Amino acid sequence: MSDTALEAVLRRDRAVVTAALVVIAVLSWAYLLWLAADMAMPMAPGADMAGMDMASMDMGAAIAPGFQAWTPADFAFIFAMWAVMMVGMMTPSVAPMVLLYAGVGRKAQASGRPIASTAWFFTGYLLVWIAFSIAATCAQWLLTSLSLLGPAMASNSTVVGGLVLIAAGLYQWAPMKGVCLRQCQAPIAFLASHGGFRSDPLGALRFGTIHGSYCLGCCWALMALLFVGGVMNVLWIAGIAILVLLEKTVPTGQLIPRISGALMAIAGVWLLVGAF
Repeated sequence: MSDTALEAVLRRDRAVVTAALVVIAVLSWAYLLWLAADMAMPMAPGADMAGMDMASMDMGAAIAPGFQAWTPADFAFIFAMWAVMMVGMMTPSVAPMVLLYAGVGRKAQASGRPIASTAWFFTGYLLVWIAFSIAATCAQWLLTSLSLLGPAMASNSTVVGGLVLIAAGLYQWAPMKGVCLRQCQAPIAFLASHGGFRSDPLGALRFGTIHGSYCLGCCWALMALLFVGGVMNVLWIAGIAILVLLEKTVPTGQLIPRISGALMAIAGVWLLVGAF
């Protein structure tokens, strides 16, 4: 294949992968917006309860099961909500790495040394965040059972909210944050330090989980902030997603995490002072 033909194919592949990532992110955000709108929908005065669809009446309870004991269906619903949320929030920030994988994959195939499909790598990455969604669902159940999380899925304790903000702010300055962020900011360096792309699907899947694990180490404390501002607060979700994207793609090293971390810690202290 000539260089010109290969460049054309690479551009086409990049466009296809980009479109796929955009579709995944848009569908995830559309689902979250639908859930948030349904949760916030007030019941009209004088509405005929008998004529209402019982499934729609129970939707708000399913989104925020409240203080009653959760059923297996509640766990499944909240887990699905977290999983979709993580996909929507993290897909934009991993896009540079996925596009790099797709480009290298096409060149490798043209040279007769193919590597595993990009889908395997991306799936491995998402599996890490799906596992995190299980932990987040359990954390939400625990906070709800302890009456520390209200029906709006935001902390109803100023003290807890302040402590979470301070903890997240301090982690932004932690050495572990820096180590993980550097792996996410430099895809080529990440490849070089982990042996490059894999030719077998399971190897690519594991490679994706390695990258996802660094991403989780970089961002887990930011995700904990969802319990402060509201798990279904769309503006809060979008703000955290934008911060994650900026940290990983803007070449400022540790500047953005440290500025944001200082602001989080200050906000947390302010909440604690106001609580006493």
